[in-house]
Amino acid sequence: MTGTRITALGHYQPSRILTNQDLAELVDTNDAWIRSRVGIRTRHLAAEDETVDSMAAAAAEKALAHAGTDPADIDLVLVATCTAEDRAPSMAARTAARLGVPHPAAMDVNAACSGFSHALALADQALRTGSARRALVIGSEKFSAVADWTDRSSCVLVGDGAAAAVVEPSAEPGISPVVWGSFPDRGPAVRIEGTPPRFAQEGQAVFRWATTELPALVRKVCDRAGVLPGELGAVVLHQANLRIIEPLAASLGASAAVVATDIIDSGNTSAASVPLAFSKLLDQGRVPTGAPALLFGFGGGLSYAGQIVTAP
Repeated sequence: MTGTRITALGHYQPSRILTNQDLAELVDTNDAWIRSRVGIRTRHLAAEDETVDSMAAAAAEKALAHAGTDPADIDLVLVATCTAEDRAPSMAARTAARLGVPHPAAMDVNAACSGFSHALALADQALRTGSARRALVIGSEKFSAVADWTDRSSCVLVGDGAAAAVVEPSAEPGISPVVWGSFPDRGPAVRIEGTPPRFAQEGQAVFRWATTELPALVRKVCDRAGVLPGELGAVVLHQANLRIIEPLAASLGASAAVVATDIIDSGNTSAASVPLAFSKLLDQGRVPTGAPALLFGFGGGLSYAGQIVTAP
């Protein structure tokens, strides 16, 4: 084996949809203000009985079905999340139990909004070194549970959902080497703190960081993978803000690529946002099988991680 690949994805979103008009009844905001500032139109919110692990399992069931893979064949389960309801058992262990995965290595990865790409890199490395045979990599967030619904600058952003990828060995590499890192001295710019925990961020500081520091890092992902931006079939960035996504994608110069803008319909789903947006593009037939797709997460920490994957 010389590499790994994603063989299938699946996603899950709660049925409840919160519109900008609905939000205007909760806080001093309006549809025009939200669209102009962040580009969001709607977001999905989990019901009280929907949890990080239940959404993760629902997404994983779809990914396993698409891959034709039995849960018994999985021996590594990684759940990227920063909204776990409990500290132990991990969301990964609970998800594995829901799915009937018998004896996997199971752990959570908390790198906030870049968590899925971190977890995907760990799965890729585990399979290539022989530490695992087949993995489930999941991003799942109940972001609404940590929202401050009195703060109009942050509550308009949050959404809930999950997406999962089945990762298997491949004769040809289908997941490139990861580019990852962080700016920990600026970490408090995005935080979930307190009792009960609440999400808050310094919006302007995050915007400046994303628009000035990240373009070079996104280009580095292409350089490390040996893929020219013009060869990309898709650019899937963390769905943080349309005013970040569009210029960041434009700076890459991937003129032929479809750029994911799921932020409009789903809001910011943190660690779930990259796989959720990618899964939707695949379901819509907008990314051809075999096309290189750039995945790049960034956010809390201030952390970032990205790689280029071959579309299943």
